[in-house]
Formats: sequence, structure tokens, C-alpha cells
Amino acid sequence: MLIDKAFDFRLDTPANKDPDKYSATLRSYHEFLWSKALPSGQLFGLTSSVSGEYLFHESNLGEFSLSSDAITNSFIFSKRLRQIIDQISAFEKEEILEPLYNIGGFIIFPARKRQNKMTINGARGFSAKIEDRFDLTLECIRRYYVSKESPLYEVLNRYDDFFSLFENFENYVKFFLLEDLIETRSGVIKFFLPFDDSFPTRPLPTTLEEYRIYISNVAVFSELRGERMERYSRL
Repeated sequence: MLIDKAFDFRLDTPANKDPDKYSATLRSYHEFLWSKALPSGQLFGLTSSVSGEYLFHESNLGEFSLSSDAITNSFIFSKRLRQIIDQISAFEKEEILEPLYNIGGFIIFPARKRQNKMTINGARGFSAKIEDRFDLTLECIRRYYVSKESPLYEVLNRYDDFFSLFENFENYVKFFLLEDLIETRSGVIKFFLPFDDSFPTRPLPTTLEEYRIYISNVAVFSELRGERMERYSRL
């Protein structure tokens, strides 16, 4: 399968529905991209043909139900950023949104609740210290692999069997083609907004200038990751 990094998943999603659930192209891209060898050498084969499941894996590794999640949140529809977003024209809003519906802006996480608590998708959106920002989520995942506390440590620990598949943070980044969010020499996260090693209580942009910095960094990451996915699909 060849990945089209510029395909807009809204095109095959019913109006006012979520591409994470309804775009057949997005699901097929996920199935192709993440059905591959794990660091152990064992194939992590995914199927979209199991009834009631978005993507599913079952082997001696375990049983994994997985769902799609957008990782390039624009906050254009956020009430908390309304004063900022209202300063942006409708034309510019669409310019911001369009590339964020491309494959570079999506990943998969475990879909089922455990211990009747939130999934990773839910927890990273609910946490006031993460606010659905993927750069901060990835920092939590980095800390998880070195047993360091973070706002998402508890929920990540509930899915230890999933993260154990990748053995360490570097392998997780490589598997999900996230290298463009990592500083090559230092291995630290390229945060979308300045980060001082502590999780801010208000991680959302507070001014139009901050928002433009945030969205520019998000768009660059999504574009570079999409290009990486296209190259991977041609191997």
C-alpha cells in the first residue's frame, strides 16, 4: 500500500462525524503502517475484520484492541481558547485544519478501558496538565519507560503489556515513526511550546502569538511525519 500523506480524512468521513471512527482510509493506513515487526522480531499483525473492533491483534503476545487517535489538536473548536480563535479568519482556520487531517497527525492506542478507568485517549484529554497535547503525552511516555512520575503515569501503567511490546522509549518512537518530535542528539522532546521539565497547570496557548507558535510547530511535525510515512510505504 502507498500512503498519501496529503489525503484529507474528512473526504471519506460522513459530515459531522469523527475520522478516527469513520474514515475507512485512515483505518486502512493504520492497519498497514503498524502491522510490522516488533523489536523482538515478532510480527504485530493487525486486522480490521473483527466485528466490533477498530483494529485487533491476538497472538502469544496477548490480545490488543486498538483505536485511532488524533495527535495534532488545533483547539479551533475549544471553548477555552475562544478569545484567541475568534481573532482568526475562517479562511485561516481551514488552512490550519486541512493538514491536520492527514495521516501524519494520527496514531493508535489501546481502546478498551481497564479497571473501569479511562483509556489513554481519554486521560490525556481530561488531564489539565496535558490538555490533549501530544508533545506532553510523549514526554509522559518517555518518563514511563524510565519509571518516572508524570500526569499520565497511572494510565500508562495500566497498559503495561502494550508498552512492553516496544521494550523502550527509543523503540516506541521508531515503531510509530515519531522521530520528528525528538531532538536527534539529546533525545528530548521537541515541545510545541516552551517546557521547563515540569508540567504546567495551564498548557494551552494564552495569546494569539503563543497559539501561532504552537500551531506552526504542530503543522511542521505532522508534515514531516507524513513524509516519513510515505517513504516507509515505498520500502
